[in-house]
Amino acid sequence: MREIFAGLPWWVKWVAVPVIALVVFGGVIATVIGFVIGLLFKVLLFVALVGGLIYVVRKFMSSSSSRGDW
Repeated sequence: MREIFAGLPWWVKWVAVPVIALVVFGGVIATVIGFVIGLLFKVLLFVALVGGLIYVVRKFMSSSSSRGDW
């Protein structure tokens, strides 16, 4: 691989090849990044909902047990 790029100018190696790679694989990269961000958002939403449910249940259980002490 180094022999292929050996005689080429620097701008071909560092500008043209990455731009071509982004054009060709840009859709795949965007899809993967979108999937990862969407999955991360769903995981955070799940954690927040479970945490809120646990908070509400504990709050309700503590208030109902304190009323029974009267």
